[in-house]
Amino acid sequence: MGVAGCGKTSVGDALAQALGWAFIEGDAHHAPASIAKMQAGLPLTDEDRWGWLERLGQLLVEQSPVVLSCSALKRAYRDRLRRACPSLRFVHLDIDKPLALQRVAARAAGHIFPASLVDSQFATLEPPTGEPGVVTVPAALALPEQVARALALLASHNNPETAP
Repeated sequence: MGVAGCGKTSVGDALAQALGWAFIEGDAHHAPASIAKMQAGLPLTDEDRWGWLERLGQLLVEQSPVVLSCSALKRAYRDRLRRACPSLRFVHLDIDKPLALQRVAARAAGHIFPASLVDSQFATLEPPTGEPGVVTVPAALALPEQVARALALLASHNNPETAP
């Protein structure tokens, strides 16, 4: 989870491969109207996201075990996914705005999310600090390091003696 440009797809796919699980690209499940809205440079609202989060929650249940890439910017969004899948855990890919802007601007022109929307992502983000079942990994690390750190942190959170 995290803002646009943090590496959700790359890290999620690599985590899924490391775990031997399926991978779901959350952006592929947005409603066509939401995709059009983002391509037009308009940020999504809570109302735009509720149906999408419901679809993702269903996929989590149907395809478990699975790794899902999803921005999950607000606690309410994460809680909705948790209701669908109580054992769900999150890897928050923490990134600063300059790096996120650089990465989003470097994407192919056909991507659904333009760089002009990065500010809205940071404005919407409610960092998951202190939430149960969440580990944070710096997005600026190299992909192999992100995956190794995420796996180690998730494993330590599975151990009741080391879990916060």
